[in-house]
Amino acid sequence: MLGNRVEYTQGSRFAIPQETFSMKPSDSLCLPGSLLKRLQGSDHVMVLTGAGMSAESGIATFRDAQTGLWAKFRPEDLATPQAFAAHPARVWSWYEARREKVRDAEPHAGHFALVELESMVPRLSVVTQNVDALHQKSGSGNVIELHGNIMRSICHLTSRAIDGEWLAKSNDCPPRSPWAQDGLARPDVVWFGEPLPAGVMEAATKAAVMCDFCFSIGTTSTVQPAASLPLLALENGASLVEINPQETPLSLHADYCLRGSAARALTAIMQQLKNL
Repeated sequence: MLGNRVEYTQGSRFAIPQETFSMKPSDSLCLPGSLLKRLQGSDHVMVLTGAGMSAESGIATFRDAQTGLWAKFRPEDLATPQAFAAHPARVWSWYEARREKVRDAEPHAGHFALVELESMVPRLSVVTQNVDALHQKSGSGNVIELHGNIMRSICHLTSRAIDGEWLAKSNDCPPRSPWAQDGLARPDVVWFGEPLPAGVMEAATKAAVMCDFCFSIGTTSTVQPAASLPLLALENGASLVEINPQETPLSLHADYCLRGSAARALTAIMQQLKNL
């Protein structure tokens, strides 16, 4: 069983030959027929997405968003249980600022390409490290949120959901919880060092084991336990394709690497599938 806490890792377990297909903005994208045929004949496709997927919708990655007032803070100051216990108002204000960006964001062509792919294969599972719900907003039907959802709030003591109407009536920062006398509202996201929500990692692991085709899209492949999921899919016989502008620790192990944006790569793949 994979670990169940969010942490960074370096290194990996496999050494498997790969083919790399470079993709530049001015080039037309041509994927090998073997990739298209494997994808077309797949019974279960798993897609793991990271911050790069959301960045194309204008949502800054965690560190990129630490600008202005927030530039002086480390991740440990904003995204750990210890940070919330020490400075709840600071942490709540940081996430409120991020929520404003998420509210204005819209899915891009890559999100909609995955929705289209879902209609073409027997089963597609989207496993996302992102907390913005853009996959659901675009219409994906089977989304596993590894790290929660920034638009939801929970009681920091009981983990029970707190609805928006309750939060809107509060003038406190953060709002008090309706579920516990000393409870406070906190974003329903997984902070560093915290376990994933019950059942989430089990569902993601099952998807990785059962899939016969896996995409890793826009993720640095350094945050565990998510980083192990594509390798688990590979270990169980799936084809593995990485879509990322930059090389990652996963690149060495992928069957194919596409160096470009998620929107452009996925749109091109869908067009080629239609023409196959």
